[in-house]
Amino acid sequence: MKHVAKVRIPSPMLSGIVYAAVWLALGALALSLLLRFGNMEENQLGLYSLIVHGIAALCGGFVSGRRSGKRGWYNGGALGFAYGVLVLLVGFLATNAGLTPSTLTMMGIALGSGALGGMFGVNTSK
Repeated sequence: MKHVAKVRIPSPMLSGIVYAAVWLALGALALSLLLRFGNMEENQLGLYSLIVHGIAALCGGFVSGRRSGKRGWYNGGALGFAYGVLVLLVGFLATNAGLTPSTLTMMGIALGSGALGGMFGVNTSK
């Protein structure tokens, strides 16, 4: 049997961003499937995408807080802010989207849920 090497990301922030990106991809896939095969309509997509961003930032903040082992709200909040900036940057570069009230709402949700996830994560660390 072959031995598979595990990759460990040393930075709590970077590992949180990776986990948040994975959750974002899974959420986007789920929304796409619901839009195509379910009874969800396009006008509901904005609300559900905010929920997906919140869950992704929560999971990323959890990982970041758990890996840092201290100041979970700070590390999770920083992760949420970085996640929001990355999403805004990708949106701007891909579709020339600017700052709107919905993007500022997404930033607030990402910051808050990242901080909450960091608080939960730091309390589960060893």
